[in-house]
Amino acid sequence: MSEKQQAGFRARVQKFGSFLSSMIMPNIGAFIAWGLITALFIPDGWFPNEDLAEMVGPMITYLLPLLIGFTGGRLVHGLRGGVVGATATMGVIVGADIPMFLGAMVIGPFSGLVIKYVDKLFEGKVKSGFEMLINNFTAGIAAGILAIVGYYVVGPVMAGLTNILGSAVEFLIGAGLLPLVNIFIEPAKILFLNNAINHGILSPIAVDQTQDLGKSILFLLESNPGPGLGVLLAFTIFGKGVSRQTAPGAAIIHFFGGIHEIYFPYILSKPALLLAVIAGGVSGTATFAALGVGLTATPSPGSIIAIGTLTARGDLLGVIAGVLIAALASFLVASLILKLSKKDEEDDLNQATAQMEQMKGKKSSVSGQLTKDEEANETSTEEAPSGNTEEVPSVREGDIDRIIFACDAGMGSSAMGASLLKNKFKKAGISIDVTNMAINDLPSDVDIVITHKDLTERAMQRVPEAHHISVDNFLNSPRYDELVNELQNDEKPEESQEKAQPAPSGNTGEVPAVDEKEIDRIIFACDAGMGSSAMGASLLKNKFKKAGINIDVTNMAINDLPSDVDIVITHKDLTERAMQRVPGAHHISVDNFLNSPRYDELVNELKEDE
Repeated sequence: MSEKQQAGFRARVQKFGSFLSSMIMPNIGAFIAWGLITALFIPDGWFPNEDLAEMVGPMITYLLPLLIGFTGGRLVHGLRGGVVGATATMGVIVGADIPMFLGAMVIGPFSGLVIKYVDKLFEGKVKSGFEMLINNFTAGIAAGILAIVGYYVVGPVMAGLTNILGSAVEFLIGAGLLPLVNIFIEPAKILFLNNAINHGILSPIAVDQTQDLGKSILFLLESNPGPGLGVLLAFTIFGKGVSRQTAPGAAIIHFFGGIHEIYFPYILSKPALLLAVIAGGVSGTATFAALGVGLTATPSPGSIIAIGTLTARGDLLGVIAGVLIAALASFLVASLILKLSKKDEEDDLNQATAQMEQMKGKKSSVSGQLTKDEEANETSTEEAPSGNTEEVPSVREGDIDRIIFACDAGMGSSAMGASLLKNKFKKAGISIDVTNMAINDLPSDVDIVITHKDLTERAMQRVPEAHHISVDNFLNSPRYDELVNELQNDEKPEESQEKAQPAPSGNTGEVPAVDEKEIDRIIFACDAGMGSSAMGASLLKNKFKKAGINIDVTNMAINDLPSDVDIVITHKDLTERAMQRVPGAHHISVDNFLNSPRYDELVNELKEDE
């Protein structure tokens, strides 16, 4: 397989792992809640309580799979996809006698895809007044059929697969071979394939084991921070240049913060160090297995704090021993490799950091900690994928209400960048909300979005009306200081004239001066996105059809309005909310969805010669 084919295959696996992670990560809080209840109240728990322990079974059987199924469906087709996905997941749950996490991961997204195509099939073919009836019954019928498919097909198949995987794990444990799994896990982590392994294989089997045993060793295989800690400690003592200077800080972030990717460049700078983390992983897992310890839920992130919190009763010392032995084994092997190495590690680390980010397909959340000395002296040379998105926009503090750092998961990298900018704003006396989230969750009313350059294009597709700032490094970008300076600049008189635009409460009721060629989509919006807006949309569709105007007209809830809508039609009491949701659209406010003169005005405006 060529290098290009290998990169393509790795990217596809990473994308698959990212999708699995997108179903699991939003629900990690529920998993941790279940893990804590299990650890505390089951008969072998810290505080046994027969009544409270009754929650453990229903949560693992129903709550967690339903959340996964809902999230998977919503990722594909919004709330309708989520509802259908959750309903179909119920069929999978009843059709199997074990917790159906894998089944939910399959049926949830599939259900979202099915209802998405069903909606497209009926789009533009529903008679006026029947929209709500069709919308509700298509979703209900599809969900019912998919639940039956889940019961008879997906549930039994996934139960069989889970049993096979579980039997394989039990065989490895019984034969004392489970530690050898780390021979594959540790290199896979460096290649950013850990999401596919952890969330797609280990966690579902581990949850099933926890139901029977109250804990599982599988939760510790990928999350053990010991191997990475040992490598970083070796660089702290035996490293050179930047690697030695940055290793102590990286060790703290890795061990206590749980962000494991910070040690990946150190491994890539000297690939022989893979032997060190493999030795650490094998030693740690062997210790966990020998002592019979485990966790009650997935520790996310893989911090020693999270691991300690989710450790089963009586297993804390054993878990700590496994982590420390893993760190010691990794440290000894890494120290030997570093002592025998004569290369310039400073150059190696910088090159390895870039290599790591290339493999990841986006900026690392913590690479700035590794190359900060070099980057601190660099000028602003960051590049964006297109346009001038890398430039800090000309803005005033009064014009900006919200700045969002966005990445794939909306956690590690974006959270750290947001924290850094918050501190800069605080010192500068700038009062603007700064937060972080996943790109897929970006709201349409955000003013400035800050992303790594490899993700800016996706962010622009999500919220094209926002200002976009593209950076090379979330933790050490000159864009932050430029933004602070721009916001601190005194407002000039001519800028005041340029900013003099109509207020949101202006003539929103008036039909805008538009050309048919400029308009692709018109949406009627109300609270529920059904009855009144559906009938208004149907009425305007008929007027457009008679006038020979070919523009998509649909209806939805205000909270679901997409950022690329051209015209939004709302009742006058809801227009302000709609404008906050999609400020870049034209807004038409009406008194009555079924009898407004605005519709004829809009038809006439679109029919006028250009």
